[in-house]
Amino acid sequence: MPKAHFVQHTHWDREWYFTTSDALVLSDQVFTEMLDELTRNEKVNFTLDGQSSIIDEYVEIHPEKIEVIRKLVRENKLFVGPWYTQTDALLVDAESILRNLIIGINETSLKYGNPMMLGYLPDTFGFNAQLPTILQHAGIDNFLSWRGLNFEKLVESPYFVWKGLGNKKVYAVNFPFGYMTGLLYTDALDDLTEFVNDRLDPAIEFNSIHGNNDDILIPSGIDQKSMVENFDDVVQNINKISKYENVISDYPTFVNIIRNKENLPSYKGELREPVYSRIHRSIGSVRTQIKLENYKLEQKLIRRVEPLLAIAKGLGITIGKGLLVKAWKKLLENQAHDSIGGCVSDNVAVDIHHRFKQANELADGIENLVAKRIAEFLNLKENEIIVFNTDAKPFNGNKVVHVVAPDKNIKFENGLSPILVGEKYYPARQNIKREIPKGHIFIDEPPYYELDIQINIDLPALGYKVIRFETSDHELQSRTVSQDSDYAYIENEYYKVKFSEDAIELQSLKDKSISRISIVDCANDGDTYDFSPLLGDEEKLFTFNSAKVSELGNTKTMEIFGEMNLPYDLPDRLSENPNYGDLKVKLTLNLSNGSDLIRGNIHINNKILSHRLRLQISELNNDQKSIAQIQNGFIENTVEEISEDWNKSYVEKPVNIKIFDKTVSVQNVDNYFTFFGEGLKEYERIDDSLFITLMSTTGELGKPDLAWRPGRASGDTTNEGHIMMPTPMAQELGENSFSFALRVGQGKFDETIIAKIAQDWVSPSVSYQRQMLNKFINRLDNKIWPLQSSNKLELEYSLFSVPENLIVSSIYPSYSNEDSFIVRLSNPTKETITLDNEFLKGAKVVNAIEKELAETDTILPYDFVTLMYQYTPN
Repeated sequence: MPKAHFVQHTHWDREWYFTTSDALVLSDQVFTEMLDELTRNEKVNFTLDGQSSIIDEYVEIHPEKIEVIRKLVRENKLFVGPWYTQTDALLVDAESILRNLIIGINETSLKYGNPMMLGYLPDTFGFNAQLPTILQHAGIDNFLSWRGLNFEKLVESPYFVWKGLGNKKVYAVNFPFGYMTGLLYTDALDDLTEFVNDRLDPAIEFNSIHGNNDDILIPSGIDQKSMVENFDDVVQNINKISKYENVISDYPTFVNIIRNKENLPSYKGELREPVYSRIHRSIGSVRTQIKLENYKLEQKLIRRVEPLLAIAKGLGITIGKGLLVKAWKKLLENQAHDSIGGCVSDNVAVDIHHRFKQANELADGIENLVAKRIAEFLNLKENEIIVFNTDAKPFNGNKVVHVVAPDKNIKFENGLSPILVGEKYYPARQNIKREIPKGHIFIDEPPYYELDIQINIDLPALGYKVIRFETSDHELQSRTVSQDSDYAYIENEYYKVKFSEDAIELQSLKDKSISRISIVDCANDGDTYDFSPLLGDEEKLFTFNSAKVSELGNTKTMEIFGEMNLPYDLPDRLSENPNYGDLKVKLTLNLSNGSDLIRGNIHINNKILSHRLRLQISELNNDQKSIAQIQNGFIENTVEEISEDWNKSYVEKPVNIKIFDKTVSVQNVDNYFTFFGEGLKEYERIDDSLFITLMSTTGELGKPDLAWRPGRASGDTTNEGHIMMPTPMAQELGENSFSFALRVGQGKFDETIIAKIAQDWVSPSVSYQRQMLNKFINRLDNKIWPLQSSNKLELEYSLFSVPENLIVSSIYPSYSNEDSFIVRLSNPTKETITLDNEFLKGAKVVNAIEKELAETDTILPYDFVTLMYQYTPN
């Protein structure tokens, strides 16, 4: 006879339509009552949603409770961790997911005791196919969730082995009726017979039948729910009614049962099937600005700040990791599934953007402090600039340096081929105070320029080089512009891009293939969870009407301009007398000599409500297949036929809208086409076209009866006693900008090539000038007190280098060892990579939480290897 394992918990959205501050107020009651009940009743336990951030915030207002929490954790009555926040698993970087676990596990262990080492994500909107690999790399061999499973299509049991793309796997536990399967509201407590007969026993039977399971997990809780008092008595009374045996259990105990279960079925792939719960397949384009800000901050922390901290430590400059952890925490708070998804109130969106601001200020401040300290040790003059390479391979190519100078008549030594790409002029000022030993005097401050200058430079791996500039007889080279034209083109040895009669044509000169680029618009009758088409509306081709060509050094640029009057709001889309709004778009495409990447940017001044804009690349292969890069891997997606009566099997339409991380490709007959996106996440294949969603705007938090999502509104909007909630910020009016790149590769799709290009094309430019003309170019220069001691450094330095064939996922100071730094290597391909013994010399092989592992000289397919190296004295 099946045995049901009841687990009492609360699911704790940090924010949703309510703010983090609102949730904190709720925790004062819920958490306090829970601690009191656990202390009083020895027979019960409780799971606090698997995230430590909510406990940290509670302890801030109840510092006297920390010892109670520690005692209950020690006694296995209170289960906390391992996450810092309940992460999204599709829209964030693999490194973000790992940092969420690293910070959550480290801080839970330090503050409260042993974390619950479970991949517990009860409400996240779907899961990438590499999550088993990521969890295993943090020492977790299991996964618990609600959404995304389909017993008919993916796996026949709620308990199974979930395999990553390589050889890593986890024991998966799914609750098809949700984390509220055994929810006991007060009315259920008042009528246990109805609860058992109509809810509990059918759920136990369903889970038993699917997979022939004798042990059944029954999560008992819901959002912000208090603990049920005397739960042991409640379960005892349930057993008097139920056909099955019911016991009080906990998640680690149940996972161990599944871990020892024989003949578990297995599955490999993502979990995004909307059968037993909504998965919100089109949430990847809601509140796009949040997604873009998230991506930029991820890249800033991973590609700039963390490597700079490692370089600084290698030079003997120590900056505490606490600042870095605090910046990551701000970002991780924004990566909770509701927050990064964007299905939040505008009040919460304000908080999200404010946390981005705070985290960016921390990241910029760390960079400022590192760069200024190194500049002081080098005793740099005003005409000297440090140019950093934050990648662990030697660099040769273009970087942009930031220079403040009296005028534009400057030149660089060593033939760096400087080109002016941006400038700002500061006029002279009078009566400016200058501090001198006897007090102060007043001077006239001369005019000067803030310049962005592109240079061609060789840089050492993970280090820096000092360059110098001096006065020149002529100004820096700058952009030359041709006149507007109805027919314009740019070309290099790889491509010819033409604009003519509204069409943008991309020709690959290697194989003469032609693709077309356009932008399309349609109404969005959806909400902040999902796009939904408006009945009677059709997608419209956006009209471009002029183009301008310019040249800067070896780069040719085409700017293509368009302006259309479109129906202003949803009712106008179908009205005979619509109101119109103005939509302006500028599409910029860049070709550089020697580069097979077409770099692009789309700038949109959005003055239209409730619509979806997509970039369309057409005249590709018509086989309906695509290859999406995901977190450390690639998966092939195929357009699946959707039955007309889909709503009999699905709770939302299983639309062929897919998620990608960084790139998506289409294999043609003789070549393959790849789109590289900076923070864009959503695409669709239709016939011979690839559609990349730029933005999908809406004015409602949740709406009922959508074409693609019938019935109730998602969220609580249409629950009894709730209200409809407008979200004008989600209309994303005003300026919006999207950066991308395009490439046509010859022959068959190559995972290694695309993974390396995806890593390299966003390599940052980092430089620093120690100058006195403007102490606010870097915000903290004005307040960082000069060093009172010196540590002479060389004008060129390299901390560490990796072989050219390796892909570095991240480099950062060790969390556990002050004298070491971490190098995480990724292999997002199906081929095994062999590591050179010389490269491994002195390295410890560890996992993400820095637990030592067996030595290895390979990176298995679709896997990670993390190495710990000691700093060598400078």
